[in-house]
Amino acid sequence: MTFIVRQISTTSDGRQIVRPTTYDVAQIGIGRDADNEVHLSDLAVEMHHARLSILENGKVRAEQLSDLGFTVDGRAVSDATIDPAGGAELRFGSHRLTIAKDGTAVLVSVERVEAVSDSADDKDEIGLFTLRSVMLGRRPMAWGFIGLVLAAFLVWPIWSYATSHGVKERKGFHADTMWSTGALSVAHKSLENNCQACHTKKFEAVTNETCLTCHKKDAHEHADPARIARAEAPPGWGGTVQAKFQNAFGIPDGRCVECHTEHEGGGKMQPAAQQFCADCHGGLKERLTDTKLPNASDFGTGHPQFRPAITAGFQGDKRLTQRVELTGAVREDNGLKFPHDIHLSKTNGIARMAQTMAGEQGWGAALECKDCHKGTTDGVRFQPVDMEENCSMCHSLAFDKIGGTIRTLRHGEPDQVIADLRAFYRSTLPQRPINLSGMSRRRPGEYAAVETATDYTLGARAWPGRADEAIQAVFSRGGACYDCHTVTPGGGSWNVRKVVQPARYMTKGWFDHKAHDKEDCASCHKAGTSRVATDLLIPDLKSCRTCHVGGDGATLASVKKPVESSCAMCHDYHFDGTKPWLAKQPPARTQGNQKVPKVAMLRR
Repeated sequence: MTFIVRQISTTSDGRQIVRPTTYDVAQIGIGRDADNEVHLSDLAVEMHHARLSILENGKVRAEQLSDLGFTVDGRAVSDATIDPAGGAELRFGSHRLTIAKDGTAVLVSVERVEAVSDSADDKDEIGLFTLRSVMLGRRPMAWGFIGLVLAAFLVWPIWSYATSHGVKERKGFHADTMWSTGALSVAHKSLENNCQACHTKKFEAVTNETCLTCHKKDAHEHADPARIARAEAPPGWGGTVQAKFQNAFGIPDGRCVECHTEHEGGGKMQPAAQQFCADCHGGLKERLTDTKLPNASDFGTGHPQFRPAITAGFQGDKRLTQRVELTGAVREDNGLKFPHDIHLSKTNGIARMAQTMAGEQGWGAALECKDCHKGTTDGVRFQPVDMEENCSMCHSLAFDKIGGTIRTLRHGEPDQVIADLRAFYRSTLPQRPINLSGMSRRRPGEYAAVETATDYTLGARAWPGRADEAIQAVFSRGGACYDCHTVTPGGGSWNVRKVVQPARYMTKGWFDHKAHDKEDCASCHKAGTSRVATDLLIPDLKSCRTCHVGGDGATLASVKKPVESSCAMCHDYHFDGTKPWLAKQPPARTQGNQKVPKVAMLRR
């Protein structure tokens, strides 16, 4: 029992392609499902439509398996017995199956045929239900639609622009706005009805001169144009082709709009892509061999170690700075003697003092960073630590008490300290005992005069009472000034090194503490283990990479919550020392009794 199924297909030039398949089975299936031996790709055929079976007498039985039947020699049937020797023709939708005898096998030829009627009446009947007779032909309709599109999106916008040229504030709908690719950013939202503020001439690109009308004060060259040209990487074939098109249309290279793209949405203007920076800085050392800047291409994978500007010393009153890499322990000459570890201890005497003064100062069980370091109003930086505001509650400079008034030495004025002490000892009153050594650790109100001494002459014998010795005690080891400051004698006086508290160390980049206010200070600044004030407690590149990854989003397995950080997050192309993504803030304008700040102009 064998079926031979011949699939017949016809090419466009009328040739037939026959693909025979032999099945050594007693029955085969017919239907749209690919599992059938006779697979018919026709929506008029059920998935499993019918079945052909070879009977014992050699005849073939055709029976339906679905609700739809088929035809045998033009007759609609649901079950039929066919003699292969005589042959028969079966129709399933648009397919014709021919049954014939081929030796001992049953031959089933499958061919797709189209049901086309040549009857003129049939054609006329079909035409009654269409609009073909009253509509234009396809070609006139195509040209008509082309003309409609040109009129709506070319002629009308040009007419709208031409008739409103020179009008500062346009109201209502104007057809030329259909050419806009999107809304203006927040920075230029006030210009949304004044297109000609930037588009000054018809069909000409926005020029740099137009941008500088408003941005002249806060936009300047990134570097010397000649050096920028040398630092740029050679353009690829795409950049070369683009440059030729720009030259052909008179568009100069290096326009503002190449980086500051507009009409891309009503939010903030997007920063320049990282690749814009990496094109030059990724191989800067190779092209600009005299530069002092190392190569930088991506914060996560190709960024040099941080190089903060630290205090290297003084030349008179002029502070000398030096940029150093944060490799290993780095110290700066800031003029202080301040051990962070002692003040942040949770078990020593300072912690005990913090506990006793908790109600008065709002401290906890021990001192914390926030107890001395107060943020600026914008949260970006920290205010300098001030003796009177942050230190005097524990480090008193009191030396005398007159009635209920406590006299203190002038902090930050060594000459005034010397003058006050000399005036104290020139008093016409009997010389009182005074203890100026160790005074820096006295609590407020515990002035240095020994109030228990009732006999001032005895007190005078206990303390020399000479002004020079008192002054020396203040500026020597164990004295009020010496314990915290670098003090050197000179010229018959005492020199106290100027204390330096820079607000910024990364002068070529930007860091915002406010963006990190959810982090613990100790996670970045290792103050708890610092024994001297000269330790530079700035986190290095590795520390920042525990959260920040490169601009391309590549992450390390150790980074749990990666923060994509492109170049524009920390660096400003038009560097002016302010926030890299904001222009210099304009003065606030007054509205009624309230000050309303103007919207900051976005830099990127």
